[in-house]
Amino acid sequence: MRIRWLIAAVALACLTLGIYAQEKGGEEETGPYEVVPNWPQPLHPDFTSGSTIGVWAESPGRILVFQRGELPVSKEPLAAGYIPARGAATAATNPKWEHLFCVYDANGKLIESWEQHNQLFTRPHRIIISPYDPEKHVWLVDDGGHQVFKFTHDGKKIVLHLGEKDKPGNDQNHFNRPTDIAFLPNGDFYVTDGYINTRVVKYSKDGKYLLEWGKPGKGPGEFDLVHGIAIDRQNRIYIADRTNSRIQIFDLNGKFLDQWTNIRSPFYIYASHDNYLWVSDGMTNRFLKYDLNGKLLYSWGTFGAFPGGMWGPHQFSVDSEGNLYIAETFGGRVQKFRPKKGADPAKLIQPRLVLSSN
Repeated sequence: MRIRWLIAAVALACLTLGIYAQEKGGEEETGPYEVVPNWPQPLHPDFTSGSTIGVWAESPGRILVFQRGELPVSKEPLAAGYIPARGAATAATNPKWEHLFCVYDANGKLIESWEQHNQLFTRPHRIIISPYDPEKHVWLVDDGGHQVFKFTHDGKKIVLHLGEKDKPGNDQNHFNRPTDIAFLPNGDFYVTDGYINTRVVKYSKDGKYLLEWGKPGKGPGEFDLVHGIAIDRQNRIYIADRTNSRIQIFDLNGKFLDQWTNIRSPFYIYASHDNYLWVSDGMTNRFLKYDLNGKLLYSWGTFGAFPGGMWGPHQFSVDSEGNLYIAETFGGRVQKFRPKKGADPAKLIQPRLVLSSN
């Protein structure tokens, strides 16, 4: 009892002397993070990003961004700092179909732009690099054109493409608005397909069709907008069943195992190396941390186009230094967040899970 009293007395003295600074007010809008201002640096004075839907932190000095062209900067006053939603932007509607795929350094300076590939894409959707690929091929999903592309790391060559441009379908050679990809250590991969098709398709590392599952509906193994995918250490596949407001869980061959309901609109799901599943909810504009039994452990975030707010967190990524990057489909931007000094590690999103090859 005496020891407890002494600890309390020391803590009170520290607060009285100002050794510990206690914040007054605040809402923890950005959780354990703070916004890095003016990141990335603007590309044009009169144009700004269109719908920004993909981000991948390859390293702290190489951040890949995928967006739907550029839009004119608004000349009208913006109520409460908000901007017009940009999620519907496509090659046919955006006035400046440029800077679709960009690479930024740690300071947000543009170091690379794949302008030579702009006409390949109709409606960009996701960036993925397999953690098991030593050559770091860049995979880009274009849901509007119904295609998936595999590029060399420098973007000079298309190594593989699946689907047929502007020709939707539901067979082994076509997609109908695909959304995401997840890889196994042997190179096999799964494509979520997607907005119109309600299925998950598995391919070999060479792009050979292997199997698929899913159909429209609300029951187990049925989907309504298959939007994201992640795999855990137990080889369980988590699928963001977005419009059904849930995550469904399967084995590697598509056998239904479980479901987590009452997740308003799961846009992106992410398995971290410390065995948690993180979800960005595009409707509540929050980040959600779950254990692998589906228990909600922590959440943070708020709606807004101001720095630190979010409007449609469509994909997120964490670099090796713990910085968090968020691509906003309606907000039309990527934001960089760094951990606050003294942040609780349990509240930070840890780097992406890499499965063992054994």
